[in-house]
Amino acid sequence: MTLQDAATSAKIRIRDLHKSFGEKQVLAGIDLDVAEGESLVVIGGSGTGKSVLLKCILGIMQPDRGSIQIDGQEVTGLGRRGREQVMQKFGMLFQGAALFDSLPVWENVAFGLLQAKKLGRTEARARAVETLARVGLGPDVADLSPAELSGGMQKRVGLGRAIATQPEILFFDEPTTGLDPIMADVINELIARSVRQLGATAISITHDLASARKIADRIAMLYRGKIVWQGPVGQIDDSGNPYVDQFIHGRAEGPIQLDVRAA
Repeated sequence: MTLQDAATSAKIRIRDLHKSFGEKQVLAGIDLDVAEGESLVVIGGSGTGKSVLLKCILGIMQPDRGSIQIDGQEVTGLGRRGREQVMQKFGMLFQGAALFDSLPVWENVAFGLLQAKKLGRTEARARAVETLARVGLGPDVADLSPAELSGGMQKRVGLGRAIATQPEILFFDEPTTGLDPIMADVINELIARSVRQLGATAISITHDLASARKIADRIAMLYRGKIVWQGPVGQIDDSGNPYVDQFIHGRAEGPIQLDVRAA
């Protein structure tokens, strides 16, 4: 397949994406393709633009310039109706799970189905219980409130909500933040399995290398608003890239410079 063919067949295609806040340039010309059914993980330190990239793809932020195409459709600058149609393709697991405290677990999971009026409440609850089972939670959890759940259970419910509508594209924002290593591995396994079962395209952002290795087909590293390396997950330890090498080994010395002021 040629590069032109690959770009044409990409589920998500990003070209020359820029975003600044005042004088601070956060995205400085991102070019990125994500193939249908591929799981891409974007790694990088705090403040490198990972979350801004995700928010631009989701339409939460508008880039200053550049192109974002979903299934060949330009989505930057879409009106409300067009954006709502595109959003129906998406499922999202937020960093803090972001569950609605006022709703029981099953309504959190079925939220997208109820909002879109795709199912009545009885059918939506049944779908929610089925989805909870897919993320390792029993039917007894369905009527609990989010406040009654542990952090790991909240993440599972958040994942259940993300996959309940059977989306074509899944986004994961720092999915293992705040979890102990064992629960983080459980969440990573559930994410990888859910993406496979749905046949979905996935973009995750994280600085957790264990998570990246578990859920990625391909990894892209972002530094100061640019993609400095991308390749199959199996190549990350032998990338030959000094930025990647410093990041994965957690070294203070290297081309990645932190803004640290001496006391």
